Formats: sequence, structure tokens, C-alpha cells
Amino acid sequence: MAAARSRVGRWLRRLGAAAILLALLWLGGLVWFAESIPEAQGDPGETTDAIVVLTGGSQRLQAGLRLFAAGKAKKLFISGVHPGVEVASLLHSVGQTPETVPCCVVLGHAADNTLGNALETEVWMRQEHFRSLRLVTSNYHMRRALLEFSRAMPEMRIVPNPVVPETVRQERWWASPRTLELILGEYGKYLWALVRPGFLATETEPGS
Repeated sequence: MAAARSRVGRWLRRLGAAAILLALLWLGGLVWFAESIPEAQGDPGETTDAIVVLTGGSQRLQAGLRLFAAGKAKKLFISGVHPGVEVASLLHSVGQTPETVPCCVVLGHAADNTLGNALETEVWMRQEHFRSLRLVTSNYHMRRALLEFSRAMPEMRIVPNPVVPETVRQERWWASPRTLELILGEYGKYLWALVRPGFLATETEPGS
């Protein structure tokens, strides 16, 4: 009986140590994730075949339109647009009209998450025979977006163009409840995106 209690005690201590280690790793990863959120776009003077905007905020679309108007790409692709929304109404929502924007604005209606954005964009890029894109999304979302896009299109050249939302306080992010909640949510989604292929591979193994 004493030997059994001793084994249980050792097992509980090891379990506790493992839990503490995992918690420290998670916390360290959170700090790294928050502190490494980009604030500047990659090579603002570089041109690409396409500009790809992920829906989720008017600032993203406005940034993409400014880049497109400046001649940074041949076409502008907006991924994740609600079904039924057309170019004219989307432009009107950010104070633009079709007359003020060059041609070649294309809407993607199939995606409803970041993985869907990547898959939808990959299909469109191949249809257009494009080899490079400038990716426009919020800065806190950029790391996960790059992960998904790089997996879907490993041969494509992707230039990140992060947009800094006015409501996100990067300095002392831990002291702003709204920013902390946003970063915690995005960090969790990023971790799941990292490990998801392993889980899917396990589920599809023969005999599973």
C-alpha cells in the first residue's frame, strides 16, 4: 500500500511539473506573439501581380485600394466578401465609387475564415497565372494569415502589408482589456493553425 501511494505521489508531482512547464511555454509564446506583431509593411515600393485584401475591417479595404491606386499590382482581390455583395456596394461602404477606382477589382465570396481565404485566393491566383501577391490584413492577424497562405501557396511570393487598427493598443497591450482579449483569441487561433495538420493527418491514417 505504501509503495502504491509513493507511485501515485510521484505521478502527481510529474503531472504538476508538466502542467507548470506547459503553462510557462504558453505564456512565453503569448508574450512573443504579442511583442512581434508587425507595425510596418514589407517593402512598400515592391510591386506584385496581385493585392489580396482579407475582409474584416474597413481599414484593410482602404489600404488595399490605396495600394492598388498607386499601381502596386495588376489586380485587387478581396477575399471573404458576403454572398450577394457587389463591387459597387463594397466600394460605397468605404466612401469610394467604381468611377474613382481602376478596373480589375475582383471579389471572392467562398471564404468564411482565414484558411478559406487562403484556399479561395490560391484558386484565383492559379486561374490568373499569378506568381506574387501583397497580403493586406490587420497586423495582429498577419502571422496566422501568412501561415495559411504559405501552406496553400508555397511557391508564391507573398509580401505582407499589415494594417494597424486604431483600436488596438500595442504598447502595454496587457493593460488594455480589449487588446488583450483580441490578442489572446488570435494567439489561440494561431496555435491551432500550427498543429491542425498533425491532427488531420492522425484522423485520416488507415485504420483510425
